[in-house]
Amino acid sequence: MARVATAPRRYKYSQDKDALLARLKRIEGQARGVQRMLEGDRYCVDVVQQLNAISAAVDEVALIVLQNHIEGCVSEAIREGAGEERVQELMDVLRRAVRR
Repeated sequence: MARVATAPRRYKYSQDKDALLARLKRIEGQARGVQRMLEGDRYCVDVVQQLNAISAAVDEVALIVLQNHIEGCVSEAIREGAGEERVQELMDVLRRAVRR
């Protein structure tokens, strides 16, 4: 039986994809900067500050994607009557995020 080709699903974060990718490239650059700091034996506190900046930047990307998930996937599931599963999935993600 032939498979029917379906278009890939577009998630709400797709509208912000360019900005998200730009943020991730900056984070990648920051990580390379920390590597250079370690190679150059930079002061511990300076390294930790840069690591904290990377963590904050990654958290912000995660929050943007999560907000888009709520506004898109979760809202759509609720409208279609299948919200309970999506809300549970969302709560599981939030629980893991809070624990770290």
